[in-house]
Amino acid sequence: MLLCRPPVRLSCISHLRYCRPPPHQPARFFSYTVRLRAADMETVDTTERLARLRQLMREHKVDVYIVPSEDSHQSEYIAPCDARREFISGFTGSAGTAVVSLDKAALSTDGRYFNQASKQLDSNWLLLKRGIEGVPTWQEWTTEQAEGGKVVGVDPTTITASSARKLAETLSKSGAQLVGVKQNLVDLVWGKDRPPRPNEKVKVHPVKYAGKPFQEKISELRKELLEKKRAGFIISMLDEIAWLFNLRGSDIPYNPVFFAYAIITPTTADLYIDAEKLTPEVKAQLGDDVVIKPYESIFADAQALSNVGPASTESGVPMKFLLSKQASWALSLSLGGEGQVEEARSPIADAKAIKNETELAGMRACHIRDGAALSEYFAWLENELVNKKSTVDEVDAADKLEQIRSKHENFVGLSFDTISSTGPNAAVIHYKPEKGSCSVIDPNAVYLCDSGAQYLDGTTDTTRTHHFGKPTEFEKKAFTLVLKGLIGIDTAVFPKGTTGFALDAFARQHLWKNGLDYLHGTGHGVGSYLNVHEGPIGIGTRVQYSEVSLSPGNVISDEPGYYEDGKFGIRIENIVVVREVQTPHRFGDKPSLGFEHVTMTPLCRNLIEPSLLTEAEIKWVNDYHAEVWDKTHHFFENDELTRNWLRKETRPL
Repeated sequence: MLLCRPPVRLSCISHLRYCRPPPHQPARFFSYTVRLRAADMETVDTTERLARLRQLMREHKVDVYIVPSEDSHQSEYIAPCDARREFISGFTGSAGTAVVSLDKAALSTDGRYFNQASKQLDSNWLLLKRGIEGVPTWQEWTTEQAEGGKVVGVDPTTITASSARKLAETLSKSGAQLVGVKQNLVDLVWGKDRPPRPNEKVKVHPVKYAGKPFQEKISELRKELLEKKRAGFIISMLDEIAWLFNLRGSDIPYNPVFFAYAIITPTTADLYIDAEKLTPEVKAQLGDDVVIKPYESIFADAQALSNVGPASTESGVPMKFLLSKQASWALSLSLGGEGQVEEARSPIADAKAIKNETELAGMRACHIRDGAALSEYFAWLENELVNKKSTVDEVDAADKLEQIRSKHENFVGLSFDTISSTGPNAAVIHYKPEKGSCSVIDPNAVYLCDSGAQYLDGTTDTTRTHHFGKPTEFEKKAFTLVLKGLIGIDTAVFPKGTTGFALDAFARQHLWKNGLDYLHGTGHGVGSYLNVHEGPIGIGTRVQYSEVSLSPGNVISDEPGYYEDGKFGIRIENIVVVREVQTPHRFGDKPSLGFEHVTMTPLCRNLIEPSLLTEAEIKWVNDYHAEVWDKTHHFFENDELTRNWLRKETRPL
C-alpha cells in the first residue's frame, strides 16, 4: 500500500459488513470487509451540516473551526465514529484537514487525492491542493480567515501538542488565538446518527509470534526511562500499546488494535481500557504486573500527576514525564503543558520498528503464503478474463482474492481495503471499487491490485500491475521504468546511518530521466501483525524520513509507481527487510546495509520491456522469479491452473 498514505479509512456513511470467519478459522478471528456505497464517490451536499456547525461555532464564540482527520490517538486508520472530517466535508479520502469559517470552508489534501476530492466536494468547499505552488496550506488559510483577532477552535484531542503550539504562535502574530473546544462540534452536528465507539474483545498475542514476553518489553522501556531520567511514559498510540503488552484487538478495521492508553513508570504499569474488553485469557496474562483502569480516566490521572509535581533526580533536577510527539494536545495540557513534559519520538515506536528474529521469521513465512494466494488469484483472473471470456468487476475480483487468502494458515483478515482497479481507475491512486458503480475488468487494459492481509505471524502488503492483453509501448516503458526503480531500492547498499529520505531518489531516477514522476512516497514501515503503515521509518521526501536512519530488522515497502490520469496507473510493491551486507571495504569502520525482499509473487512479464533493462536488472528479475517458483510452487501440487500460470510467469526473460 502506498507510502505516505494513511490506510484507506472507513466512510462514516458506508455500510460495514462483518464477514463470518472461514470454517477452518477460530471464531474469535474475523475480517472486516468494507464496501462503500456508489454515492461515496459522488458530490455530497454539505449545506445543512455546515449551517448547523456554524450555528454551534457562534454559540461557542468560535470564528474558525478546524476538523482534522485523526482520532484522539492520532491514528492513521480510524473507526467510523471518528470520521468527523469526512462527515462534515463529504470527502472520503484518508488524509486531509477541513477548516470552516463563518462564511467559507476549505479542505486541504495532497496529490494522491486531488482527483477524488474534486469529485466529492460540493460548491461549499474550496480545495486546497497541498504542495502546489501558490496554494496556501490549511494553516495559512486558517490564519487568513482569523485575521483581526478572531478565535480559532479545535477539539484538543484531535491535534498534536506541537501542531497546536505552532499554529497558536502563527495566529498570535495577527492577534488571533487558538482555543481547545472540549466538546467536538462535529459530533454535535452528527448527533444520533454518529456510529457508536467499537468495544471489541482484546486477545493475547502469543510469544511464539511476538518473540518476547511483554514483561521484558516493559523492563527494556523502564531502563530507557532511567537512562533519560524520566519519571514515566504516557502512551497514546494504539499500535504501541498493542505491541508493548502483546495484545491485539479489532476496534479499528484492518488494524488489530484496541482503544486504550497506558502509563509506564519505574515501578508501575497502568493500562487504561474498558474492562469488559478483557477476556479471562488477557487478564491471566497481565496478572499483577499491570493495573487496569477506566479508559476515560487517563486525563484525570494525568492531571493528578501534574498536580503532584515532578519527582527529582539525586542532583535535584526535576524528572519530567515523557510524551510522544504524536500525543494529543489535550493529553499534554492535562500533564501541565510544555514545561511539565518532554515531547519526543516514542521509544516504543523505535523498538517496535526493529523486528526480532521471531517476527522476521513470521514475516518471511506469511509473505510466502500470501504470495501463493496472489498467484492463485492472478491465475484465476487471467483464466476468467482471457480463456472463459467472463465478466468480472473490480469488487467481485477483490472478494475472490480475500476468499483465496482466507484459506491460508494464520489468516486473520485484510490489512487494508483492496485497491482493485482497471484502466483509468488505476490512475486514481486511492481508488476504492464500489459495487454498483465499479468497472468491469478489461483484459485489454492495465489492471492494478494493491492488497494485503493480517496473519498471526505478520502483515502483508503487495501491489502488482498486470495486463492480460497487448499493452501499448508506453505502458510497457512506464512499467519497466517503475520496475527499474523497484530494483534500485532492492539492490541498494548504503552505510549504517542512512535514512529513507536519502534513498528515495534510487526509485525515481529512471522516471526522472524521462521527465516522469509519482506523487506519493516510495516506502513505509510495516508492522508485525499490526498496522500496515508503521513509523517512524519510511522512504520518501517527507522531512520525518530524514530523522530516523534505517536499521537491521526494519520491515519496509518498496513501491514506486507512475500514473496517467484518465488512462492507466502502474505501481509495483514488494516488502523488504533491512539487513547488514558485506562489502569489499568498510569506510569509517561503518557496516553497510541493504535489503532482503520477502514478497513472493511474480511480476507481470507481459509489461516488461527487456531492452530497457541492464544485464544486472534482467538477472535480478530472473533470480527473483526463480525464488518465487522455488518457495511457492508446492502450494499448487493439485492446482494445475495456477501451477501452469506460475511456471509461465516465472520463466526467464
